[in-house]
Amino acid sequence: MTSGPRCGLGEILLPPRQPGSSIMPGKVNPVIAEVMNQTCFQVIGNNTTIMWAASAGQFELNVMEPVMFYDLLTSLEIMKNAFFTFRTNLVHDLKANKERMQWFVDNSVGVITALNPHVGYEVAAATAKEAIASGRPVRDIILEKGVLTKEQLDIILRPDEMTTPGIAGAELLHNKK
Repeated sequence: MTSGPRCGLGEILLPPRQPGSSIMPGKVNPVIAEVMNQTCFQVIGNNTTIMWAASAGQFELNVMEPVMFYDLLTSLEIMKNAFFTFRTNLVHDLKANKERMQWFVDNSVGVITALNPHVGYEVAAATAKEAIASGRPVRDIILEKGVLTKEQLDIILRPDEMTTPGIAGAELLHNKK
């Protein structure tokens, strides 16, 4: 999560909840997410205790019920507290780094998949190879070659178009006919 300050994906901005990393000034440690992990580990351990205690019962009698109930109720209580802490100290103030995520979309060679139905396999494959070799965005190469217009690319390469089932920019294909 937000490996930073300038490495990793950087797609989210965690709220700082402590002075920072002792070995890397400026880094925001994911301490609240780590609290959630620790709580989950404790609950997993409690569940293991419950499982073993349940398996120790004979016939319709299980003398292990006290430890089962104790660990179940303990797990519920610590999960309730952890969920509250996670929501109020992390999720509530979590920010999406929209510029960084847009950079990933703009510089992904994978967007060629959305363009394939519009430009054909050969053009798509050649464009992908050129984008990989040159480090340039697919959009720039397609525009430079005059294969599609900026307006068409703006429709096809919208994240919601590319993540909705079907063909991104399908209406453009229907308008061609």
